[in-house]
Amino acid sequence: MELFESTPSPPPSSTNTPLAERVRPQTLDDFAGQEHLIGPGKSLRVLIEGDTVPSMILWGPPGTGKTTLARVIARQTRSTFHQLNAVSAGVKEVREVIAQATRARRGGTKTILFIDEIHRFNKAQQDALLHSVEDGIITLIGATTENPSFEVISPLLSRSRLYVLRALGEEHLKGVVVRALRVDAHLSKQQVEVADLERLILLSGGDARMLLNGLEIAVGLTKPGPDGRRVVGTKEVEEAFQRKYVRYDKGGEEHYNTISAFIKSLRGCDPDGAVYWLARMLDAGEDPKFIARRMIVLASEDVGNAAPDALTLATSAFTAVDYVGMPEARIILAQAATYLASCPKSNASYRAIEDALRDVQERPDESVPLHLRNAPTGMMKDLGYGDGYRYGHDFTHHFVEQQYLPDGLKDRIYYHPSEEGEEKTIRARLASWWKGKKQPG
Repeated sequence: MELFESTPSPPPSSTNTPLAERVRPQTLDDFAGQEHLIGPGKSLRVLIEGDTVPSMILWGPPGTGKTTLARVIARQTRSTFHQLNAVSAGVKEVREVIAQATRARRGGTKTILFIDEIHRFNKAQQDALLHSVEDGIITLIGATTENPSFEVISPLLSRSRLYVLRALGEEHLKGVVVRALRVDAHLSKQQVEVADLERLILLSGGDARMLLNGLEIAVGLTKPGPDGRRVVGTKEVEEAFQRKYVRYDKGGEEHYNTISAFIKSLRGCDPDGAVYWLARMLDAGEDPKFIARRMIVLASEDVGNAAPDALTLATSAFTAVDYVGMPEARIILAQAATYLASCPKSNASYRAIEDALRDVQERPDESVPLHLRNAPTGMMKDLGYGDGYRYGHDFTHHFVEQQYLPDGLKDRIYYHPSEEGEEKTIRARLASWWKGKKQPG
């Protein structure tokens, strides 16, 4: 199997090819969902129809059409299309595509390089793309299910536009099934009735590719009735997916309900509840790195300085999950979750930044006090910049009392340490320094 192809070929018709590939949309009008990007008059559609497509990163859940959209763009803009999978390709393959694109450019032909799972490219592999993207030798379309700000290097992000693809809704997925039964060369010749379409959609988890391939297997498990119809019922659907119905849709309400229960269990100091909801998410196929990221946020928002090492542990857990992957990542997540649930809690840091942001937004004109300003030039020194500043390390305990807030906010207190964990010590230290003039409480 070749690592890349020269043009976006039409869907094959062989029954050996998965249904999802056979019915892959060829035009924007056949595309399911993503109306916020490719609906009439929307930004990406305008760029495609105007043949001014920039390099881009398509970020979204599995089965939302990232590969299909890249192929449609190539077809619409009459561009040569190369596809690489970041799991199997490396710098060598990237350079081969760039060399071909350079030659094609001389003949007036544009080249689109589509990289699936671009988050799996390491820094060196991503660096190899920069020059060609910047010079317009290739138009890069990267697809990822991971947050690009974590997984894609900043120079490549800055040279690309980010488009977020949304999970397909129930109506979109119903449309995908109806279209497949109508346009597929094989299914359209049969009388297929999907009696439990809701179960089929729910077990697909919002993934159109999984939906279609599950449909094809389910149809194969049915036998024509006396009237020639094939009725796909609950039994066939569950057998096709090899599991019973689990009430967890990664793109729907139960996804948010479950992660909410998990976070509230951590915040509520219940390691048993946290582990249970963690198990529910993992069993349903939730992305373990999504769970790890949520725990990083909680470590600051809900644990904070009551247990400062919680943030370090949560961050390390994310790295370890990334390195190890499933199924072993479940053990790392369980360790982090039980630790965070068992930590003393404080949201003082969270409340501090929220209060400070409110003052910044309501009083944007507060000036930096003169004694806190830098004075790199003689003119600035003459204006009094830096006058009266006292260097803390010159004083006992490396502390000296002075004003650090703007004049209009000089008495504000944003950080109110709690009496929990390490914050009790922090609270006492601040009280001893500020002698009641800036007493947190």
